[in-house]
Amino acid sequence: MTRAQHGSFTIERVYDAPVALVFRAWADKEAKARWFSAPEELAVETIREQNFAVGGRDRLRADWKSGRVTDFQCEYRDIVENARIVYVYDMYADGTKISVSLATVTFEKSGKGTKLTVTEQGVFLDGYDDAGSRERGTNELMDKLGRSLQA
Repeated sequence: MTRAQHGSFTIERVYDAPVALVFRAWADKEAKARWFSAPEELAVETIREQNFAVGGRDRLRADWKSGRVTDFQCEYRDIVENARIVYVYDMYADGTKISVSLATVTFEKSGKGTKLTVTEQGVFLDGYDDAGSRERGTNELMDKLGRSLQA
């Protein structure tokens, strides 16, 4: 099968935290691990790697209790400290590539806090029907990011 389905979404959040702290939550490996993770009650992370630099790569593989294995592999293409992150990533499910995406994250001062905007453009491959799950999952991650910033 050689089908490709395209999709895109934009998510905005305003966090009660300074821009530098919100940016650090993406850039620092330990800070990112607090929110960018599989739910502990549903999966075990088997690989976590992060090299936050242009050309650097991240990877998060999780073995789910359901038996499914997911593998997020990204490469950073553009980083402007406290302003922007652009990365591309492949997503695998059970060893099969299901999507390729381009994500842009921007950080702007908003009052005493930070406006974060995540825009993702993806192509879903060979019959994988996303049905909005990527956007829902990203919304959940942004909620977890907000909770981690308050901790």
